[in-house]
Amino acid sequence: MSTLRNLVKNYGKLSDADVEWLELLVADWPLLADLSFGDVVLWAPTTDEGYIAVAHSRPSSAATLFYRDVIGDFLREDWRPLVDAAIETEKAVESTSPAWYEEVPMKLVAYPVFRHDPETQQRLGPIAVVTHHANPTDNRSASRIEAASTESAGDLFDMIGQGAFPVPGATRGHQRGAPRASDGLIRLDTTGEITFASPNTQTTFTLIGYRDEMEGERLSDVVTEVVGSQQDTDESLPLITEGKSSRRADIEARGRTVTLRSIITSHDGERTGALILTRDITELRQQEQELLTKDATIREIHHRVKNNLQTVASLLRMQARRARTEDAKEALSQAMRRVAAIAVVHDTLSTGLSQIVDFDDVFDRVLLLVTEVASIHNTTVHPKKHGEFGQLPSEYATPLALALTEVVTNAVEHGLAGREGEVIIDAGRTESELRVLVTDTGAGLPGGAVGDGLGTQIVRTLIQGELGGSISWGAREGGGTTVSIAIPLRWIAAQP
Repeated sequence: MSTLRNLVKNYGKLSDADVEWLELLVADWPLLADLSFGDVVLWAPTTDEGYIAVAHSRPSSAATLFYRDVIGDFLREDWRPLVDAAIETEKAVESTSPAWYEEVPMKLVAYPVFRHDPETQQRLGPIAVVTHHANPTDNRSASRIEAASTESAGDLFDMIGQGAFPVPGATRGHQRGAPRASDGLIRLDTTGEITFASPNTQTTFTLIGYRDEMEGERLSDVVTEVVGSQQDTDESLPLITEGKSSRRADIEARGRTVTLRSIITSHDGERTGALILTRDITELRQQEQELLTKDATIREIHHRVKNNLQTVASLLRMQARRARTEDAKEALSQAMRRVAAIAVVHDTLSTGLSQIVDFDDVFDRVLLLVTEVASIHNTTVHPKKHGEFGQLPSEYATPLALALTEVVTNAVEHGLAGREGEVIIDAGRTESELRVLVTDTGAGLPGGAVGDGLGTQIVRTLIQGELGGSISWGAREGGGTTVSIAIPLRWIAAQP
């Protein structure tokens, strides 16, 4: 759950639809901060008629005025009149004198936030307030880049107050890409003509083959000249380059890849043009390709390891059938099952990109080995599984699969040998621990104590040595054996 959603849930009074809209707005938070050369803070109303900061972004284009994060702070009383005025007037309100924060003066502007209702096609709100914090002493004359950026920020802030930004119907999430204003900025008018192209954008297009000045040209013509007659270009590219669709597309030329993200600008429902964010992502694409190649190599390695382990298991099975003594046959069969259990984990890893496995799937396949064990020992077993193991990293999955194979097959071989019964596996986890209880309805522990055979030694080594957990054996009420396993999930703390 996002920090924004958590804060609203604990302190706020907004609906789920309001929160979803604010999350979409916050996805473009760095863009607003960069274009406006100042910090932007999003304030959500609280149940006690106050406001709490639920998002904050510092600009990469100017020095921040906040040296600590304000997310989770409540609105200062001296800023409250400005925020209230923005809500009441439904317009942007600027402070007439410098506002202060920890002895730092700032120019403060409050913007009401409205959202677009897709059902009624109306704007709803105000649902929140955005405050913009800039240096009040910066009186230098603005360069063309700063003027274009400030004008672009003004367009977006104006659209926020109309419920038109984020743009309804625009692509969401990773489909928008992640270009920032400093990477490259283009402003288009309603005809698709370039009224401003930042130096970074000009350089990017020079690298892919466009040598002339871009300003005054139609972006669609510029892109057409660059990509030529390529057949695999994105079908939405013409709409993006004409400023008629808020989407993202990539263009490739001269061995380089440039991403374009379009944001339609509007006022009072009428389209006024578009902002195009550009970024040369050639190196990123190369890195992605290298990662995909490495992932494919890792999957192939897991696949080959699985095949090799299955071959070893098959050889052990064949050797067990040819063994002349029951002890040799049993030892080889146990070795075969151990190898097969490890192969199941590698088989699971070979089907995905992640080194995290769904252990419930792994264990369900391990349980199939129980049927083979039962048939050898003239036993009818009814395995039952309750609860879920969840996802585990491969370094947990392999020893745990091997240990549980030993515990379950031991219950069948010794507890239920020659009779009919159940083996019940209960799995559950908390944020810090995985607990497994394996119970059988068999004869119980010989002499009331667990033995010290190879299987028991293997289980202790895996659970206590490799996984840092604990294991204990006990008698089941009514007959049978209970094995209790607890494993700390220390790896969770390291997950992103």
